[in-house]
Amino acid sequence: MTHDAVLVRINNITKVYHSSDKLVRALDGVSIDIYKGEILALLGVNGAGKTTLSSILATLHPPTSGDIFFKGVSIFDNISQYRATLGYCPQRPNLDYELSVKDNLLFAGRFFLISNHVLEQRVIDLMHQFDLTKYAQSNVKELSGGYKQRLLIARSLIHKPELVVLDEPTIALDPNVRRQLWDVIKQLKTQGITVILTTHYLEEAEILSDRVCILDAGKILLVDKAENLKLQFNKPNLEEVFLHLTQEEAQ
Repeated sequence: MTHDAVLVRINNITKVYHSSDKLVRALDGVSIDIYKGEILALLGVNGAGKTTLSSILATLHPPTSGDIFFKGVSIFDNISQYRATLGYCPQRPNLDYELSVKDNLLFAGRFFLISNHVLEQRVIDLMHQFDLTKYAQSNVKELSGGYKQRLLIARSLIHKPELVVLDEPTIALDPNVRRQLWDVIKQLKTQGITVILTTHYLEEAEILSDRVCILDAGKILLVDKAENLKLQFNKPNLEEVFLHLTQEEAQ
């Protein structure tokens, strides 16, 4: 991938939280380039900083210091403009349980000021793509966990974003449903969408991602392709690489 393909540049991002008796440095000088059309997996043990980083990318929280550039322009110069290019799928479902599946998508589209004619077709297309058509008029409460996740991802795509942040999109789902969602995530890549994926499932990261970024105590340990890491550390899979690295850091 060439320098020209850089979509997002994260530059020296630090995030400090103040608790009653100490400072917690959730991110400590994180810098990474994210390339157009790639799936980048953020990995780390609990507290490593991956959800903090994804939430800053999604503009849910501001960094304490540092900057993020989207196509060479700081996202903080015009956050509304950046958000129009961004899709976000949260770790905890925040769907409107008073609305139908279709109305959840329509409501999200109106938030982005999509015209009714364009929005109606976009909702039809997304429901078809995510196998939600048969549930169009169903209340969200009636959906299984896997279909709620499909709806969350579909909602994040309503405005045709260039960048999508998926925060633990398959957590607590059974293996068959997780694998179905892997196919959904792979589809995003074929559409040229850049995906930031946070996950605890190392197999998921190995199968889906172009590169993995392993975080530990708020710092980046390394960024590389899973295949390169397996060769470098002489391990059969990414999980063994991850355990080796994180145990080494803990010593």
